Amino acid sequence: MGRDEQDDSFSDLAVAGQDLDAYGAAARRGGSARTPSAAGVLDADEVQGVLSGAFYSPPARSQHPPRPRGEKLPKPAHYKVICISLYTKDLQALDAAVDELKTRGITKASRSALIRVALEQLDLDKVPRGM
Repeated sequence: MGRDEQDDSFSDLAVAGQDLDAYGAAARRGGSARTPSAAGVLDADEVQGVLSGAFYSPPARSQHPPRPRGEKLPKPAHYKVICISLYTKDLQALDAAVDELKTRGITKASRSALIRVALEQLDLDKVPRGM
């Protein structure tokens, strides 16, 4: 059933020839309902309006307009992604040093962070000539 074809139980009670009171459907001759029902308390149009506005409508879009396809964000200027080659034994030593720093509680230790720290401490006078 589509939204327009939904069964509206509030209007069905009135169409079926039943009298409605504050407690919902009441028998025509002397009967009374014991508990209040939604039909007697809520307006069918109001309920349908709330449901269609809150539950059946698509989510609201962000206030920022979407970026057109193909438009790229500006590249960050404070760092660059590069590729370097390392011997496997050097890479294993680097990873072992990162693991050791993490066991010591330096949770943000990474390969790149460790290389940056090593560059800060580098003494060019101690670099061997035959690298």
